[in-house]
Amino acid sequence: MSLFQALPVYTVSSRGKVLDLSQPHIMGILNVTPDSFSDGGHFNGIDKAVAHCKQMLDAGATIIDIGGESTRPNAEAVATSEEIKRVVPVVAAIRQQCGDAVWLSIDTSNPMVMQAAFVAGADIWNDIRALKREGAAAMAAQLDIPVMLMHMRGEPTTMNTLAQYEDVINEVRAELTARIGEVTQLGVRRDNIIIDPGFGFAKNYDHHCALLTQLNKLQGLGLPVMFGISRKRFLAEVLTNSSVTAVAETQALERDSAGTAAGLFALQQGASIIRTHNVAMMQQAVALWQQLSDYNQRKL
Repeated sequence: MSLFQALPVYTVSSRGKVLDLSQPHIMGILNVTPDSFSDGGHFNGIDKAVAHCKQMLDAGATIIDIGGESTRPNAEAVATSEEIKRVVPVVAAIRQQCGDAVWLSIDTSNPMVMQAAFVAGADIWNDIRALKREGAAAMAAQLDIPVMLMHMRGEPTTMNTLAQYEDVINEVRAELTARIGEVTQLGVRRDNIIIDPGFGFAKNYDHHCALLTQLNKLQGLGLPVMFGISRKRFLAEVLTNSSVTAVAETQALERDSAGTAAGLFALQQGASIIRTHNVAMMQQAVALWQQLSDYNQRKL
C-alpha cells in the first residue's frame, strides 16, 4: 500500500451542502461539559464555546463536533433537558456567528437532543452507541442526515469488561456490518452512514495496536471512516512504553503529538475524517500528507 494513495471517493449531504470525503477533513472537538476527560469546563459558556469554534475553524477544521455529555468511563448520566440546554444554544450561536458553511456535528446518543440540535442548525449525528437508544434509528431516518456509527460493546460504564476479542479487526468489522444492516432496515439510508471503529471504547492496548495497523481492512465495508483517538488512554500507554522518562507520565493535553501521528496513520489507511482536540497541529500534518499525496498521484 502506498503511503500517499488517494482517499476513497465518498460524499455526504446535509441541508443542501455536500461534504467531499475524498479529501481529508479535520473534526474539531468542542465539549460543552463540566466533566470531559481533557477539557471539561473549559468551554461551557456560549461565548467561550463560539470563540473556541472560531479558533478551530481558523486553524483548519471543517467540522465541529459538539458534545454535551461526557462519555468517559464512569461519567455521570445527563438528563435530556440538561444536555439540550448545553448543546442547542451553542449550535444556534455558531450558526448565527459563523454562517451556514461550517459543518456542525452533535456527539450524542439521545434522539431528542439530536432533534433539538437539528432544528437549531446541526448537520451530522455522531453517536457512540450507533443509534441503539430507543427511537434513535427512527429519528436518524426522519432527519435524513449523515450519521456516524461507532463500534462499542456495552456502555461506557461496562465496556472495559467486554474488551475480549479473538480477532479484533474482523470482529469490529463484523459487528459494524451487523449494525449497519440493522439501522438501514429501520430506515437510515446507507449513503448517510460514516463508520467509526471506536478507539478508546471496549478495547485494550493490544486491540488498539491491531486496529491502527489494520485500519484499511474497514474499507471493505464501502463506507467513509471517521478516526478519533485524540488524547485517549492508549496514547498514554504508548508514551509510557517508550521508556523515555520525560513522556512516561503524561496528562491528556500532553498527548497531541502522538495523536497527530496516529491521525496520519489513519489517513494513510483511508480514513476521511480525523477527530481531534488540537486542530492546528493536525492541520499541519494533514497539509504535508495531502501535498505528498497530490504529488504522488501526479507522478503515477
